[in-house]
Amino acid sequence: MTSFRLLLFTLVSAFAFAQGASLKEAESVYPDAHSFYLDLHQHPELSGHETQTASKLAGKLKTAGYEVTEGVGGAGMVAVLKNGSGPTIMLRTELDALPVEENTGLPYASKVRVKDDAGREVSVMHACGHDVHMASLLGAAELMARSRNSWHGTLILIGQPAEETINGAEGMLRDGLFTRFPKPDAIVALHVGNELPAGTVSITPGIYNTNSDSVRITIYGRGGHGASPHTTVDPIVIAARTILSLQTIASREVKPGEMAIVTVGYIRAGTKNNIIPDQAEMGLTVRTYKQDVRKQVLGAIARIAKGEAEAAGAPRAPAVDHFEGTDAVYNQPELAERLRAPLETALGKDHVVSAGPITPSEDFSYFVEQGVPGFYFSLGGADPQKLAEAKANGSHLPSNHSPLFAPDVDPALRTGITAEVAVLRNLLNASPEELHRLAAKPQP
Repeated sequence: MTSFRLLLFTLVSAFAFAQGASLKEAESVYPDAHSFYLDLHQHPELSGHETQTASKLAGKLKTAGYEVTEGVGGAGMVAVLKNGSGPTIMLRTELDALPVEENTGLPYASKVRVKDDAGREVSVMHACGHDVHMASLLGAAELMARSRNSWHGTLILIGQPAEETINGAEGMLRDGLFTRFPKPDAIVALHVGNELPAGTVSITPGIYNTNSDSVRITIYGRGGHGASPHTTVDPIVIAARTILSLQTIASREVKPGEMAIVTVGYIRAGTKNNIIPDQAEMGLTVRTYKQDVRKQVLGAIARIAKGEAEAAGAPRAPAVDHFEGTDAVYNQPELAERLRAPLETALGKDHVVSAGPITPSEDFSYFVEQGVPGFYFSLGGADPQKLAEAKANGSHLPSNHSPLFAPDVDPALRTGITAEVAVLRNLLNASPEELHRLAAKPQP
């Protein structure tokens, strides 16, 4: 090949790379990514205990040529690849799994059982797809390292612990994520689910998901014999009335058309069928889109809990503790629309769809609140035929957090790798000034 033809070939190849990724290109890293996925799925770790998971990911990224720092914000991991001047872009994956016993029947199903932080023995499963996220990031990381002629700037990859307990992102920030390492001009993440067929992704400009608040209500009564309820103040009955009254917040207090969810996830009380206990405890999850609705709902919860206890003659007011929370994830609209084109080029126009906000929550919002434009998108994980059958008969496939949740890894993993590379290359070929303009636009 003549020197001119070699130069022309190099320029054309670089231009093709810069335009995005392809599913064919992902094939070169798929075997390693898939093997990593199988290992992660069989060896999940609970939130705050992801030491082996982080170590495995760190080792893979070191081999790929990244400068890796472990132990950031607990089990967190940061990998940096510098490739000349240009923007700084961050890609995030979660590390943790859930205390769920897997019932998928997969040959590589998790059989892990451990003691949780309360000392209870629990099963552990990647029931939220974080194993797919990590394997996608690894595949994307390897492709980006091999194709440095297709981008310029600094690529930062983070493995975040404790997403399921919504304190991992905050922990990494407190430990200097944006001061010890270059602060990104934009940050990207994806999430797999069964709402879309595998092979597709969806984009949601603006609000992506909900504010999340965890509330614990402790109701105090006066215990006694179950056969002499007139001598007691039964906290279980108060709890039952409280649960029913809480359901009127969304139906009767929040303006119709606004989104509010109040779910009582557990109630704990008593030790024996013929003993009325002294107290009952309830755990709530609250989801909203808007901050004013969030404030209204949390205030109503406290008011109702105290009112029901007073009406029953409880000896003291209940304790209402707001013990954790995170804001809604917000996708900078111009950034989201910018990234539609490279995703369509990489996956095909029919495989990139628009979607509205969803009701689950997560702590990616902590990064965005530091003034960094974010792009959080959804990855289809459902077997297309099973999804079509479910829609036809009005049923639903197992959701995230279900013991039956099992993404259709092939092609979901190939799609995840391809989509992340397409997004990263596009952003790493942008000017920092352009991304700074996006960051200057306030979140509503």
